[in-house]
Amino acid sequence: MALQINEGWLNVYKPLDITSSKVVQKIKKKFNIKKIGHAGTLDPKAKGVLPIAIGDATKLMSYVVDKEKQYKFSIKWGQQTTTDDKEGKIIFFSKKIPKKEEINNSLFKFIGLVEQIPPKYSSIKYLGKRSYSLSRKGINFDLKTRKVELFSLKHLNDLKFNKSTFLANCGPGYYIRSLGRDLAIDLGTRGHIASLERLKVGIFEKKNTILLDDLLKLSHLSKEFNFFYKSAEVLDDIPALTVKNDEVLEIKMGRKINISFLSEKTFNNFHSKKFIFAKKDSDLIALGYIQGNFFRPKKVFIKEE
Repeated sequence: MALQINEGWLNVYKPLDITSSKVVQKIKKKFNIKKIGHAGTLDPKAKGVLPIAIGDATKLMSYVVDKEKQYKFSIKWGQQTTTDDKEGKIIFFSKKIPKKEEINNSLFKFIGLVEQIPPKYSSIKYLGKRSYSLSRKGINFDLKTRKVELFSLKHLNDLKFNKSTFLANCGPGYYIRSLGRDLAIDLGTRGHIASLERLKVGIFEKKNTILLDDLLKLSHLSKEFNFFYKSAEVLDDIPALTVKNDEVLEIKMGRKINISFLSEKTFNNFHSKKFIFAKKDSDLIALGYIQGNFFRPKKVFIKEE
């Protein structure tokens, strides 16, 4: 039998009509996992890539959430809803259906760093309460704008029933539902997200996912599966410091290690980064930062046996 997984990442494809938390609960129960979590919530009516962290990999969830994401989505023109997707009640109508040329001429306005108002039906807190909870109770409130980034936005095609599909690459905290709402208003109409699929989160891509139902049919989890990732792989864009056995022991005890022996180029590169990680062979040992001539661990990981 292949080795069992006690630390690492699963690249799961979340189906429709289930919360991200419920996906985690099902996997936890099936494989009797003590520490588990997901990176980047998907709405129940959204499907796609949902990275699942196991064991010490849960310490990296905040870093994976901050990775670039890719979405494929469709907007239904002529109707704005309370939730900015098809689940909400229609609050505004418009007879205008934008033409392809109009749409393409408007897209550039939304690319780059922008101030975005999140949907009221979201997990963002307002005065200590989840905004979706307040919205369901009919409480009136206004969310503040947040600075987010859209790297690219492409109009793919127009569909039947007054819908258009798009492909977007964005940074953390970006709401596709807000984009659909704002793009429609900019085009002189109204709109909401009719379908949403996440295709990518950092190195986690749709082509390497496993369907949730297929995952739950497995008898065990194995490092040999192509939907499994080691934590060091997830930090592919962060510089790596290779350490020796004696240095591993020091790091495990939370102690800093001297790196002044590194080449000037490598040393300067490490100093220019907010974080770097220490590894031994292909195993992640710790995530930390450079302080003077030392690597100081911030989050230490238990080496797999």
